[in-house]
Amino acid sequence: MGEKHVRLRHTEGLRFVAATGSGHDIVIDNATGNTGPRPTELVLAAIAGCTAMDVVEILRKKRQFFTGYETEVSGTQRETAPNVFTEITVLHVVEGNVETEAVRRAIELSATKYCTVSAQLDSGVARISHRYVIRRPAGSAASDGGAAPAEEEGEVIVTGPTRDFPAG
Repeated sequence: MGEKHVRLRHTEGLRFVAATGSGHDIVIDNATGNTGPRPTELVLAAIAGCTAMDVVEILRKKRQFFTGYETEVSGTQRETAPNVFTEITVLHVVEGNVETEAVRRAIELSATKYCTVSAQLDSGVARISHRYVIRRPAGSAASDGGAAPAEEEGEVIVTGPTRDFPAG
């Protein structure tokens, strides 16, 4: 699988366009602009898509022929910042003459072995480096009156599995 890339470009207000490494654009916005989904909705959509792909593939391998399939994901966020999800519920709706145990096992395998998005959220193992690059126009002045570098980069903070969030 390797490395994945997304580039996010600000367009106006709190509206952004994310260009994925696979060549797709996604508009992301807040409730005020409302021209695209909220970032946290995309997290839930990612879980829904990831687990749905797993379950469909597993059911097909088990020769379980369904006539319809949907995944509904809902999440509860903390009221205080950071508004992390405290609970996420994934509901799989399978239509057709399928075996209950096959459906249960497909969902279990997705949740415990295959769904990368669910695993990422429930593992807490990701190390996230928060870095920056500043590109200035030529001749920009630094805060001390001297010339500012045309390009500057650095690391601000690294968060990860040992980060404690303040109680909400």
